[in-house]
Amino acid sequence: MDYFETLDYLFTQLPYYQRQGPAAYKADLSNTIALCGMLGNPQEGLKCVHIAGTNGKGSVAHMVASVLQEQGYKTGLYTSPHLKDFRERIRINGEMMDQDMVTSFVEKYKDQWQEISPSFFEITVGMAFQYFQDEQVDIAVIETGLGGRLDSTNVVSPEVAVITNIALDHTQFLGETIEEIAVEKGGIIKQGRPVVLGKMNHRASEVLSEIAAHRNANLHTSTFDNEKLPSTDLEGKFQTENLATAVKTLEVLGALGWQLDQVNIDSGLLNVEENTGFKGRWQLLGENPKIIADCGHNAAGVAMAMEGLKSAAADSLHVVLGVVEDKALNSVLSLFPKESSYYFCKADIPRGLPAEDLQAAALDFGLKGESYPSVRRAYEAARLYAKKEDTIFIGGSFFTVAEIL
Repeated sequence: MDYFETLDYLFTQLPYYQRQGPAAYKADLSNTIALCGMLGNPQEGLKCVHIAGTNGKGSVAHMVASVLQEQGYKTGLYTSPHLKDFRERIRINGEMMDQDMVTSFVEKYKDQWQEISPSFFEITVGMAFQYFQDEQVDIAVIETGLGGRLDSTNVVSPEVAVITNIALDHTQFLGETIEEIAVEKGGIIKQGRPVVLGKMNHRASEVLSEIAAHRNANLHTSTFDNEKLPSTDLEGKFQTENLATAVKTLEVLGALGWQLDQVNIDSGLLNVEENTGFKGRWQLLGENPKIIADCGHNAAGVAMAMEGLKSAAADSLHVVLGVVEDKALNSVLSLFPKESSYYFCKADIPRGLPAEDLQAAALDFGLKGESYPSVRRAYEAARLYAKKEDTIFIGGSFFTVAEIL
């Protein structure tokens, strides 16, 4: 198989949550443990930072990785989902894994893993661990996919665990309450290993504090004194919380003996996009009209994006909106402004909510606009009708943003 045939195999032959949704979810670590065993357990001995959270975990992961990279450490970074290229998920010092390495990994192991029927995510986690071991990284920053306790990444023993925040999302898997979701996210806290908590609901904080105490894990909370925080190139007011969490994580790493000089911390935080290829969160795609893309897809994430739009000076707002069908749609739609023009669409994935269904649901919240046969057509229509003084916002899901990028 060549690289593109390999991707076709990964996307179509394996259960893939990003496309299929709940049918591809496995609430069990047995496959991951079996797969890692097949690979020789490359996760053992891997120095890493393990990050969970409802929102912000990707931003924090990229910030921390950027600083470690600036310091001179050979730094692995595993994140999900990808926006344009599968290899965005697996990087070393910002460089994506080579296409040939993806192909050779699948060719070497695909016959062996047939008997355990792994998911797409389980395979990519194993691939990342194997790659980081083969390339002898000094440290890796690992972002969970969904939850924490039963997430495939949760077979590592991190230098520090990080939980950015907790809100209601993926409730069909993680629980219907903040407390239940906190238990799942708190599953990444390991015996005797420090944990950093971002800004979060006090109910979640209480649950996580209990878990940390039970596991003898030193608990550190991030602080949000804006005047004392360094600057970052990541846009959006909500990044202040993520920045504070990243800074606290770096402080804990420093206390553990990792050399982190202030000049490299400052430089790393100012060059996150360049160092790591970070995309999709409050990303400015154009001016006159201003075009902003944001991947926030749950109520908490969309609320942060809407707060950011309030400060974006514009005569009027045009929203290109596409969502997936297994989200709590009402809680998201209620956050969008009624006085905007909407361009409803469906990303080209099975999970996408049909544009006409989204249009009908949005009308119940006073959100008016037309439906379009594709994300691209919706975007083109927004570009056609927007004046240079206006703002175009693209969001609702990773997949909507990905098709524009």
